[in-house]
Amino acid sequence: MVARINYGGDMKENSKIVQLNTFQGNPIQVGDRVITPQSQALQIRFKRWGFVWNRPVAVLVEREGEVYRVPVVDITRWIIWVLSGIVLLFWVYGLINRLRK
Repeated sequence: MVARINYGGDMKENSKIVQLNTFQGNPIQVGDRVITPQSQALQIRFKRWGFVWNRPVAVLVEREGEVYRVPVVDITRWIIWVLSGIVLLFWVYGLINRLRK
């Protein structure tokens, strides 16, 4: 685990409402390089339900003693945001037309 940032709740682990965690996967040796994936998990917890959103963040590439961080572009996340924006525009357009009548 690289970093753990917690928002909300007190110091008890189970009482935190929102957590944003960054994790490192298992390193993989490829030739003279060591590749390590990184991901983030946003967790929202309540008493009876919760929500977890995982996303890739970057790949760490270690070669000859130097570490390079290669960011991962999450196309699926961008598509979800664009489609949500389009739905929101249609909803607002329909609401405005309904109020005009």
